[in-house]
Amino acid sequence: MIYAVECTFTDADSEAEWNDFYSLDKLPALLSVRGFHTSQRFRALSRGCPVYLALHSIDGPEVLSGDEYRQKGGGNFARWQPCITDWHRGLYSGLERAPAVGDGDYLASSTIGPEPFRALGLVPAALRAVALATGPGFRWLAKGERAALPESTQLPEGVSVYLPITAPLTPQ
Repeated sequence: MIYAVECTFTDADSEAEWNDFYSLDKLPALLSVRGFHTSQRFRALSRGCPVYLALHSIDGPEVLSGDEYRQKGGGNFARWQPCITDWHRGLYSGLERAPAVGDGDYLASSTIGPEPFRALGLVPAALRAVALATGPGFRWLAKGERAALPESTQLPEGVSVYLPITAPLTPQ
């Protein structure tokens, strides 16, 4: 299953420090939770969507309701919480593992269907929300080569493009 967390960070003065915390502390802590298999963070190039997206591959909803998840920072951004807005999360079926997006790639997300991806020559993966209904009910993901990155002005509303902030991470 795919656990998606989206948000915007509102304090430009501490954003770099927050990104270091999220990428260097929070993701490794989450990956140490039994049932987490992959994690990766992204920053949106598109407007009209939360700036940050984290995708995690997990076993199922029980992972997110467990004590170990809460004890290791799940659902909590520590001292950064007051600066987090536009926060959404969802647990999706349809993929066992999130796509691994490398430096030469981009990730596209759609809440309006797979057609925009097909028009770009991308292969969409369909996801259906099964828990944590603060995210969209349906989402499609596709990975593309950065050299063929579409202009965000060419994309319809409901389609967002992201670049990776971190490499795809797995438990140590």
